[in-house]
Amino acid sequence: MDPDSPHLGSENLCDLLVRLLITKQEWLRAKVKFFIPDVDLASSDKVSDPVQRVILQLGELKAQGPATWQSFIHWVCMDLEVPLDLEVRLLSTWGQDDEFPKLLETGEESQPGPQQPHGEAWGWGVGESGLKRPCQRCESSPRRKHCRKHRLELAQTYLQLLRTSALQHYGDGFPGPGKVYVPPILQWSRATVPLDTQEGAVLGNPKTEDGSDLSIQDLFNFKTPKSSRVTVLLGKAGMGKTTLARRLCHKWADGHLDHFQALFLFEFRQLNLITHLLTLPQLLFDLYLRPESGPDAVFQYLEENANRVLLIFDGLDEALHPCSSMEAVGPSGSGPALTLFSSLCRGTLLPGCWVMTTSRPGKLPACLPKEAAMVHMWGFDQLRVEEYVNHYFSDQPSQGVALTELLANRHLRSMCVVPALCQIACLCLHHQFSASLPGQSVAPPLSTMTQLYMQMLLSCMPRPATSLVGLGEVALSGLETGKVIFYDRDIPPPVMAFGATHNLLTSFCIRTSPGHQETGYAFAHFSLQEFFAALHLMTSPTVDKATLARHVILNSHWVLRTKARLGLADHLPTFLAGLASHTCRPFLSQVAQQDETWVGTRQAAVVQLVSKLATRKLKGPKVVELCHCVAETLEPELASLTAKNLPDQLPFHNFPLTYTDLTALASVLEHRATPIHLEFEGCPLEPHCPKALVDCRQVETLSFKSRKCGDNFAEVLSRSLPTMGSLKKLRLAGSKITARGISHLVQALPLCPQLEEVSLQDNQLKDQEVLSIVQILPSLPRLQKLDLSHSNFSISTLLFLVKVAVTWPTVRALQVREAELIFLLSPSTETAADLQRAPELPEKHSQRKETQSRTLVLRLQKCQLRVHHAEVLIDLLREGPWLEEVDLSGNQLEDEGCRLLAEAASHLHITGKLDLSDNELSVDGVPCVLKAVNTCQSLAELHISLLQRTVVLTFAQEAEEQQGTQERAAFLDSLTSLTASEPPREIRLTRCGFGAKHLEKLCEALEGSCCLARLGHLNFSGNALRDEGAMLLAQLLPGLGPLQSLNLSENGLSLDAVFHLTQCLSSLQWVWHLEVSFESQHILLRGDKRSRDKLAGGSLPEFPAGAQLSGFRQHCIPRSFCLKECQLGPQSLTRLCTALGECPGPLEVQLSCKDLSDQSLETLLRCLPRLPQLSLLQLSQTRLSLKSPFLLADVVSQCPRVQKMDLRFLNNATLHFRSSNEQEGVCCGFTGCSLRREHVEPLCRALRKCDNLRQLDLTANVLGDDGLRCLLDHLLQMPISGVLDLSHNSISQEGVLYLLGALPSCPRVREASVNLGSTQNFWVHFSKQEEAGMTLRLSECSLGPEHMPRLASSIGRALQLTELTLTRCGLDLKQLAILLSLVRRPSGLLHLRVEEPWVGEAGVPALLEVCAQASGSITVISISETQLCVQLEFPRQEENPEAMALRLAHCDLGTHHSLLVRQLMETCARLQQLSLSQVNLCDANNATSLLLQSLLLSLCELKTFRLTSSCVSTQGLTHLAAGLGHFHHLEELDFSNNRVGEQGTEALIGVLKGTYRLKRLHLSHNQIGDAGAQHLAAILPGLPSLRKIDLSANGISLAGGLPLAESLTLCRHLEEVRIGRNALGDPTALTLAQQLPQHLRVLHLQSSRLGPEGALSLGQALDGSPHVEDISLAENKLARGVPHFCKGLPLLRRMDLGSCEIDNQTAKGLAASFVLCPALEEILLSWNLLGDEAAAELAHVLPRMGRLKRVDLEKNRITTAGAWLLAKGLAQGSGVHVIRLWNNLVPAAVAKHLQSQEPRLDFAFFDNQPQAPWGN
Repeated sequence: MDPDSPHLGSENLCDLLVRLLITKQEWLRAKVKFFIPDVDLASSDKVSDPVQRVILQLGELKAQGPATWQSFIHWVCMDLEVPLDLEVRLLSTWGQDDEFPKLLETGEESQPGPQQPHGEAWGWGVGESGLKRPCQRCESSPRRKHCRKHRLELAQTYLQLLRTSALQHYGDGFPGPGKVYVPPILQWSRATVPLDTQEGAVLGNPKTEDGSDLSIQDLFNFKTPKSSRVTVLLGKAGMGKTTLARRLCHKWADGHLDHFQALFLFEFRQLNLITHLLTLPQLLFDLYLRPESGPDAVFQYLEENANRVLLIFDGLDEALHPCSSMEAVGPSGSGPALTLFSSLCRGTLLPGCWVMTTSRPGKLPACLPKEAAMVHMWGFDQLRVEEYVNHYFSDQPSQGVALTELLANRHLRSMCVVPALCQIACLCLHHQFSASLPGQSVAPPLSTMTQLYMQMLLSCMPRPATSLVGLGEVALSGLETGKVIFYDRDIPPPVMAFGATHNLLTSFCIRTSPGHQETGYAFAHFSLQEFFAALHLMTSPTVDKATLARHVILNSHWVLRTKARLGLADHLPTFLAGLASHTCRPFLSQVAQQDETWVGTRQAAVVQLVSKLATRKLKGPKVVELCHCVAETLEPELASLTAKNLPDQLPFHNFPLTYTDLTALASVLEHRATPIHLEFEGCPLEPHCPKALVDCRQVETLSFKSRKCGDNFAEVLSRSLPTMGSLKKLRLAGSKITARGISHLVQALPLCPQLEEVSLQDNQLKDQEVLSIVQILPSLPRLQKLDLSHSNFSISTLLFLVKVAVTWPTVRALQVREAELIFLLSPSTETAADLQRAPELPEKHSQRKETQSRTLVLRLQKCQLRVHHAEVLIDLLREGPWLEEVDLSGNQLEDEGCRLLAEAASHLHITGKLDLSDNELSVDGVPCVLKAVNTCQSLAELHISLLQRTVVLTFAQEAEEQQGTQERAAFLDSLTSLTASEPPREIRLTRCGFGAKHLEKLCEALEGSCCLARLGHLNFSGNALRDEGAMLLAQLLPGLGPLQSLNLSENGLSLDAVFHLTQCLSSLQWVWHLEVSFESQHILLRGDKRSRDKLAGGSLPEFPAGAQLSGFRQHCIPRSFCLKECQLGPQSLTRLCTALGECPGPLEVQLSCKDLSDQSLETLLRCLPRLPQLSLLQLSQTRLSLKSPFLLADVVSQCPRVQKMDLRFLNNATLHFRSSNEQEGVCCGFTGCSLRREHVEPLCRALRKCDNLRQLDLTANVLGDDGLRCLLDHLLQMPISGVLDLSHNSISQEGVLYLLGALPSCPRVREASVNLGSTQNFWVHFSKQEEAGMTLRLSECSLGPEHMPRLASSIGRALQLTELTLTRCGLDLKQLAILLSLVRRPSGLLHLRVEEPWVGEAGVPALLEVCAQASGSITVISISETQLCVQLEFPRQEENPEAMALRLAHCDLGTHHSLLVRQLMETCARLQQLSLSQVNLCDANNATSLLLQSLLLSLCELKTFRLTSSCVSTQGLTHLAAGLGHFHHLEELDFSNNRVGEQGTEALIGVLKGTYRLKRLHLSHNQIGDAGAQHLAAILPGLPSLRKIDLSANGISLAGGLPLAESLTLCRHLEEVRIGRNALGDPTALTLAQQLPQHLRVLHLQSSRLGPEGALSLGQALDGSPHVEDISLAENKLARGVPHFCKGLPLLRRMDLGSCEIDNQTAKGLAASFVLCPALEEILLSWNLLGDEAAAELAHVLPRMGRLKRVDLEKNRITTAGAWLLAKGLAQGSGVHVIRLWNNLVPAAVAKHLQSQEPRLDFAFFDNQPQAPWGN
């Protein structure tokens, strides 16, 4: 209770007095002392409750008698600030009765309530005592009383004046013959709480639920802070907000709202006209109604009684100058009207008053308090429409006809839900009935809002008047300037007279300041102003298309408009669209006084503008506005266009939607061909708006999520759902639907058998509602999901739901977790009719067969299930279907419940997992669970972790279920199947706190299992076993049978326990690997997968400890011991080796320590002879000292079993040991060991003792040049016979030259390679014996001129050097010339290759000039872009003068290269090969080609000439041909890729005519054409030695192909024919097939425009050929003409049939042909039409093709099935390296899985497999 603001009409007077005095206790204490001097107040002071303390003190005063009490009451009224009403009541009740009867009559309006008076509770009575005289202040009481009485009289006079004024203004303001008013639908927008009956007025019966209908009285029944009682009434235009505001004024003036003493109504459209600042008294008195006298007294009265004052502000959305959220004024402050409104709402002005405001929907201004009550005004439903019509026509005979007419017109009926439109409709009907004769039909039916307004005007005036145009001009100018109130000066007199005559304009008085008032005019309704504006735009000749486009826009009401004025044209685009309808054309023609063609043009422009809007991507409110516009046009094509462009998912979020909005949307969706998904989230919805969706068959998903949807909404929706035939998903979430709404839905849903998903989540459904919904499952045969989450149901209901899930055959999953409740179902194969015949759910006896065909997932998490519920669940599930998963986690089953479920698991047919986590299982309960699962054959894994509250049982599929599942499952699983035996069981007892004392019970439970042989994995990690438990467990392990693994991690074990566990490697047959990470406490004993089956059938052959391994060892599985993160000293290592000595072999030992001392390493190495079964010793991540390389080197010489020793960076050391029959030889590596020059000699001394050092790796050390010199000095004494690697040792050019100088003394060096650049490679390869020929490669060695003499000298002395390659060594032309001139050798050949980037830029003449400086005879010259190769022959043989003179006679020595030619004649006299590639011969005057001509003319032994990929002119070819013309012994001629044309071909023909020994002719990638081919065809038979010809890609067609083919058949020694990439055609192939060369090895005819006929003829000709190795017919349209072989090709290695349109049918015979080619290595079938059938054929033949390495099936049509067949074929022993399957019809996830199982299947885009070159 609030003592400062008592409500006089409902509370006891004593209670009000107590409240007043609670805050004045000191004053009360003083007065008690005054009236009762000897009173003892100590007793009352002890009372802690202030209310009780005041009551006691008042009781003392009351006990003194009436006089004392009366005097006290006078003191109260004089000294304290007492509200006037309370003072009147106090004095009239307990004061001087003769002075206050009139005040009582005028001031008190409410009588005390029926409560028991507080005075009786205090024991007050009428006393006998006398009255003590009050002080002298009481004598002034009559004057004060007179002032108060006067103020009260002034206030009462003003209040009566307010009522009279309200009756005058609003008493006769309702339209229609019957002055009809029907209350619209009102709904709370947010939950509010009604006032306590003891604290506020009770008017009506308030409802607090969102979505409930309200009466007008209920608008003021809510609890908010008394400083701010604000109600916001939200409604779209025409809903009756202003009418309701005036109605409230009228009812108050009539005395109905008796709670309020004063009521003020303001309109923001008038307040906007006030530009000066106002105080609250000025607002109330100057602008509304001024008191006749005493305004200050009246205002003071209003302030004192603010809780009985109501201020209504109409049109908040029209307010100008939006206020700041912090803007407010104090009691005496001033500000704009909106600021005063904000202060009233926030309680800074007139605190405690009631404020109500109306507004159109949108984002409300911040000046409204958050606790303001929001009420939505929705207009009429059908009952209200009928009521309104009946009242409107109540006194007319046409009442029934009007109602019939309205109900028969669906469009008119939907418009009448808007009260303003309903009034206009009745007005139109009234005029139609009045004007029509009896029996005469009324006007055509009205379909749109625009037609309704148009008909209203026609009803008022049969012929449109010209003043309509003027009225439209006024309306449009008002909209464009934001004006809704007009003055005389704004409207022409004729127009004003017209509007007033026809009630189109209303007039009213406007007060803007004291004493100043004007007459204002406005349209009868704002929408009427918009209609006239649209009419003006459609009929005015001054309006162009641009102006129309400016107004045909879509408004969004999502955001708050913060402009200086609010956009007012809400319906203007809609009216424009409506006037564009063809039905309005005659009306517009009359108004515009234009013909209908002119009007039609204007209408078409509007339709076109709306069409553009329809193609945009719109959201939310703009979609609704667009639908209104489209519906108004009545254009089916426009509706179809709009419907087509709507997105498939159409969301509406957080803005109000009315029945008319959904009607407009539905009218558009009628023209949509594809389904649509509607989603309404957070939208305030009119209760009967779902009725608009009746027969809307395009909606596939309908979703509502709003607290505003209640039972009424559900009832209306239930009537619409059965008519929506395409609806598949219904979501009604987050609503306030109770049992009443659910009952309607339950009746409607069975009538929607097509539903696939129903969601009623977050509706707080109770047990009965949940059960009623679930019981309709048989009526929804296609239902896939039922969501009832966030419902309130009991456990008994939950168990019933489980029964439904078990017994109903379509249920696939039931998920219940706290608030979640979801059914997942599979569509039934039975028809809906069959299902509906069953009155109840099927019984158990008819279920067994059906349930076995399905699997059920049951999740009941955190449902508070207990032990007795577990028993019920077991009974329900026992006869149920296969259970894929049962999740009962988070319940309260405890030990007994877990035991019962684990025991029953074997009878519940669980194929997945049983989750009993978080069920309060204890340590003592774990053995019980272990014993309970012993009888369960299908248990695959049991995981218990008490600390993590995890208990999960995972099951393997039972035999019966497994068979059915395998038929349904993908074949991928068969790839991973290992054996046909049952999978091993895994028991994980992790983090349970088990110690040694628990092990016996646990192992006893495990030993009792009936499936001991199947216990595969046992995990005790995360417990507290310690050493004692580990040793005890080692003793108990034999009783558990052969395991696959035992995990003892994180059990606090010491190194002693680890050594003890090491004995398991010898004592337990199944233990093959022991892995220990000491610091992280990872300890794992595991077997070997390869030994599991052998171990189950019988023991493997063992090797006794210390025995030498025989040849059988390579087939044995090595045991391994791995110890990491442990510091090992000499003593520990000795104990470890002793323990490992008992282990059978072979044995691998891996140790990892932080560091290992030299003493420990020596101890370990000394123990190696005692471990003869050791095959590997590895020290990883172990820091070693610099002495360790020498210790390990000594072991290599002392232990003959060491096969390989590798020490890396003094951190990782590996020793591999050989068996007795393995190859001899030792490989030693000391990588990154910081070895320097001083370490080389002791290291070599240790390695010198090795008999056969096959490899020595010293990379990444710091030997430098000195270390290299020292090492080379010791090489002769070291028995190295392999590779010496010195890479990354900081060796410079000096070291390289020293290597060259040492080569003569190292005759066993076969190859050396040095790179001093980025790679820093340096290795030397030795042979066991001296061999002829050595190769030296130097790269990036930066050799300068000063190095050339030493380099040449070393080359000259190293006689075994036959090949030298200098790559990017910094040589220029001058240095190269010096090197060639200085190199001298007694005899032999030297091949010198120089690779430098400047070679190609130097030019052929400059390079030939360098070659001329050579000291030996040049036999080979090869020049390319970056490389110069010469072969020198020593010594140079001097030519006799006569031969020289003869050769000079053939040369043109008059050229400027004559001196160079002479030099070249001397050095190149024996030149046999000249190769030029990527060179430029098109220099000035063809000097280079002339030089080559002269050189060629001087040569006599040339056998090979190549000019490829170069730039050469026709004249240059002529010069070269002239030089080559005299070479009759030429064996190879290559002019490939030189763009040789017809003229160039003629020049080459002259060369070919005399070359009788020519074997190889290459002219590919030129342009010889048909003419060149014909010339070649003429001379080819004259080349008897020709073996190879390549004419690929030369533009040869059939004209040149036919003679060429005829000519090739005459070349009987041909082995390779490459004539592909020419348009040869089938005739060429037929001609060639008539007589193929008998020695043919290679035939390439790819991309030759061959067809089936040509390919088949070639296949027949090739069949049985004994020499053919390579055939390519790719990129030809062979279809089913692919060659098939009957005899086979014994040497065929490669077959290319890519991109040949080969299909499955053709592939069958092709696969059979492949089998007849035993040498086949590569098959290319990419980019064809091969599917799974072809893959099956290939998979069938793969195992029979022993040499096949590669199959290319890219870009075909192979699916997952075909890929699996190929994998299966590979698994049957094929030697194929890769099958390419990129871009087939295999999903990426499946491809990844397949490749993981069979890596030879390659689905990648890039081919990573190396391919061998062909045809070389």
